Amino acid sequence: MSEVPPIHVALLPSAGMGHLTPFLRLAAMLVHHNCHVTLITTHPTVSKSESDQISKFHSSFPQVNQLHFHLLPPSDASATKADPFFLRFEAIRSSSHLLPSLLSSVSPPLSSFVYDMTLISPLLPVADSLGVPHYILFTSSATMLSFFSYFPTVSASLPTLNDVEIPGVSSIPRSSIPPMLLVPNSLFGNIFNEDGPKLTKLHGVLINTFEELEAQSLEALNGGKMVKELPPVYAVGPFVPGEFEKEDQRGAPLKWLDDKAKGSVVYVTFGSRTAMGRDQMREIGEGLVRSGSMFLWVVKGKKVDREEEEEGLEGLLGLELVEKIKERGLVVKEWVDQREILDHEAVGGFVSHCGWNSVVEAAWYGVPIMGWPLGGDQKINAEVVSNKGWGVWNKDWGWEGENVVKGEEIGEAIREMMNDESLRIKAAEVKEAARKAISVGGRGEVTLQKLIEKWNKF
Repeated sequence: MSEVPPIHVALLPSAGMGHLTPFLRLAAMLVHHNCHVTLITTHPTVSKSESDQISKFHSSFPQVNQLHFHLLPPSDASATKADPFFLRFEAIRSSSHLLPSLLSSVSPPLSSFVYDMTLISPLLPVADSLGVPHYILFTSSATMLSFFSYFPTVSASLPTLNDVEIPGVSSIPRSSIPPMLLVPNSLFGNIFNEDGPKLTKLHGVLINTFEELEAQSLEALNGGKMVKELPPVYAVGPFVPGEFEKEDQRGAPLKWLDDKAKGSVVYVTFGSRTAMGRDQMREIGEGLVRSGSMFLWVVKGKKVDREEEEEGLEGLLGLELVEKIKERGLVVKEWVDQREILDHEAVGGFVSHCGWNSVVEAAWYGVPIMGWPLGGDQKINAEVVSNKGWGVWNKDWGWEGENVVKGEEIGEAIREMMNDESLRIKAAEVKEAARKAISVGGRGEVTLQKLIEKWNKF
């Protein structure tokens, strides 16, 4: 009797750590479920962080097949655009026709193909040519997926709308709509308009969330309340941060945390892509000092970590503020192991931009959030946190660059979060629900297992 070939899943992430990280965590989950995995990595990567993470992942999972996808150079027109991550989105989309020949050589034959949410239109013909079930991994919240799927319905009237009423979900105020979608002919506006209607051509959508966190949005999506023929949305989260993400040596931030009292430290970071202006960074520093809490602050001076050498902390924050900070906090500019920081018992609060990976990690470790959304999907994600009761956010602070929030206001907001016992209680409940979701018999675990069984029957 011939041996049944293993389930073989190809994964294609897009640019940036916010897209790469959930794909690597999904790959690790699939390996643990005895799937054969091929990870398609685009070259060159935008940031050193991406390259380092991919290398560490393959060192931990040598059984995962790495397929190098060399992108076509950008056109002269697009090469002048400021954001290198957006350039990479465009490069992957314009190079997608090279994938069929690349994937034709993989063995054993593919059972499934999962690609990034930003690649639907260019990859649909590729996926169809492979003749296997194909899915996107939506790298944000189910609430954001609801907005994404409904966007083509309202995009034409968006200039005059104050709120977007999403059937079965909630009202998204105009102030929470990702700013790029309000700019005529923007890259992401075009992707939303072009790709949204094609969701119905997929075999499904995988998403890093869980029922207890976003029950209403998941029910609306799978109940056809906003798009009648939407394929199944598989809540297979939360994705667990992996051992491959661990730093080789225990760094200074963790050693600094070790002698701090339980729950006494606020952790501050605004993600892998956000580089704030100097005036705002100085106000954050003042706010942290005023908050009265101990703090660990990860500062990012440049959007891309391969750019020219960044100036030192004294240049960014000023000598006087740096001296004040030393009394109560630690400021670092290098990449940190967020997983181990959020898991440290000294950390009692998290000031976050509410990128979805950070939100899910805070849920996994049970850390209250003070949201400070700066762009993209982050206000919609912050509202998920607020509605669930384990975090707060100030809706008057605006998007990044709209105004400079003063240190006094920042300090007061941090103080309120750190002193709010109800947030800690709710965060502990969310943590328990997150752990339960992917334990044996949990909804996320059962959902993934059933999906793998479906691929096995293909």
